[in-house]
Amino acid sequence: MLFRSRPASSICLRSWTDSAGDIESILRAFDVDDMAAQSSGPISSEAAARRWVEPWMDSAGQQGVAFAIDIDGTAVGHVLASAIDHRHDTAWISYWVTPQQRGAGLASRGLAGLADHCLGALELFRLELAYRVNNPSSAAVARNAGFLVEGVERAKLRYLDESGKPQRFDVETCARLRSDPPASVAPLRVCD
Repeated sequence: MLFRSRPASSICLRSWTDSAGDIESILRAFDVDDMAAQSSGPISSEAAARRWVEPWMDSAGQQGVAFAIDIDGTAVGHVLASAIDHRHDTAWISYWVTPQQRGAGLASRGLAGLADHCLGALELFRLELAYRVNNPSSAAVARNAGFLVEGVERAKLRYLDESGKPQRFDVETCARLRSDPPASVAPLRVCD
């Protein structure tokens, strides 16, 4: 009996578009409580999703570079290097994946791929990020992508709790230097 294996998925980092598929992925991502607070305003309409993605459609920007984490043509996550400072060769990093893709290692691999791109092609030296100390999943993503903890910033972020009252959160800050060891996961490659 001859068995045929399913073809491997194509997973890579690519530029964002304003296609219907990318807009739908953005809406899915921001339709959960932990993501809804991550934007300056609600991203619950096609117009809002288009406003969110517009600055990130040029993956070669001078002040920032963003990629969609893509599986077989569908955006399932986002990695971003913003506030790029060429004088000091630094950038601020952020990332997310849609709720359906969480736990599969895609955020770590996407973040590792972005870091390799920034430390290599963009010739940056230091990449920085932070996450709430009560978010162990984000801590694992950063650690797997080669970021090292540098400290805690007390009461840095303010989000609304379930009852709409402001709550302050401590954040753990991390960095990855060009001279640091590589990530412990296989980085996603840039495919565009």
